[in-house]
Amino acid sequence: MNISMNRHKDFILSPITAILQEVATANVGIGNGIETYPLSEYVLQSVFLKMTGFQEQKMKCICWELATNDYEYRYKRYTTKPLGECSTYDEKKTVYKDLIELIKKQKPNFNVVQELDKQLLLGTTISELENIFLKSNLSTWLQGDFHHFINNHNDLIKDSHFASMTNLFENVLQDKYALLYKHRNRCAHNTLSYQENLPTLKELFSKDYIHENYPMRFSLLILIDKIFIELYGIYLRTIEEY
Repeated sequence: MNISMNRHKDFILSPITAILQEVATANVGIGNGIETYPLSEYVLQSVFLKMTGFQEQKMKCICWELATNDYEYRYKRYTTKPLGECSTYDEKKTVYKDLIELIKKQKPNFNVVQELDKQLLLGTTISELENIFLKSNLSTWLQGDFHHFINNHNDLIKDSHFASMTNLFENVLQDKYALLYKHRNRCAHNTLSYQENLPTLKELFSKDYIHENYPMRFSLLILIDKIFIELYGIYLRTIEEY
């Protein structure tokens, strides 16, 4: 197989948490007093959009590397079944299944459930998010949402909810990602500018409202990122070995 120089390797293997860490570091100088709260939503929307954009570009780079190394895949993904911006769940799921398919092409017995340490992926997702928040004013700005997420993450995200042979996320996390994607579009297209700033009573009583917060959104993006970093690492080792 003609293996490329993997021009995007460093970017694909770089963690999305670096973006969250950057904003935490940048915020040190402004403190965490009540006078900083007007900045909070502006900063949070900005870092959220940077993270979603980072992940969309990573999906495209993975596809490009796969297509560089496999001509059949190149024809399928860039001619017959092209992807869009890689922002939706279905597009991320497609890239996930593509990676598994090309790993199995070289290693037929590959089983993603056995190969990925899902408990470790989930555990580091939570611990890294918690550490970044606790060392910055993010935990103050989002105090209620942050403590609820940390205290209840075992119920909100389980290792059985992600990374199966056929699904990136199972239904329960797909629903949470749908909320994330909706917020991504609100921020990207600035629809909040003409909408009321406070949720309606109907929204407050919705069963999904507890998932409409930044700790949940960030954790999903970090978890997806870790899954793809692990899978791409396996892919690289596989094509080198076979």
